[in-house]
Amino acid sequence: MTRRRALLPVFTVAGAALVTACGTQGIDLGSKQKQLRAQNAAEASQVHHGATLFSQRCSGCHTLAAAGTHGSATSIKYRLRTNGPNFNNRKEQYEQVLYAIRNGGFSGAIIPQNLAVGQDAVDLAKFVSRYAGSKAKSPPGPSGSPPSGF
Repeated sequence: MTRRRALLPVFTVAGAALVTACGTQGIDLGSKQKQLRAQNAAEASQVHHGATLFSQRCSGCHTLAAAGTHGSATSIKYRLRTNGPNFNNRKEQYEQVLYAIRNGGFSGAIIPQNLAVGQDAVDLAKFVSRYAGSKAKSPPGPSGSPPSGF
């Protein structure tokens, strides 16, 4: 009985370590970041800082593989009001992201006030605009020639 009691804390700690490590990926900016670093080291640093901020402050509501986050709902059926868009499937422009950060989102979406301000907001917007849409599918283009008169 005493041996079981002695092993109980060991198994508790081991179990907690497994649970907290489950599903964590971490930031992986890949070859895009290496290419950017070669072209503009200062901007590469800003983008990496934006990735860190996204991982820390946005991961509860948004999914983005480059930041290792899984916060969006996987099904519309189970979506909550606080679930933000899955940025793997949605391309974003820098100006739109910066607007959303500064104004609490679009059309009533709820981004917490002062989530990122000043240079942090700029770095976050640079990161999201660079890495969002990695799995987005382009809509099919027109098939055939345009109608006459155009």
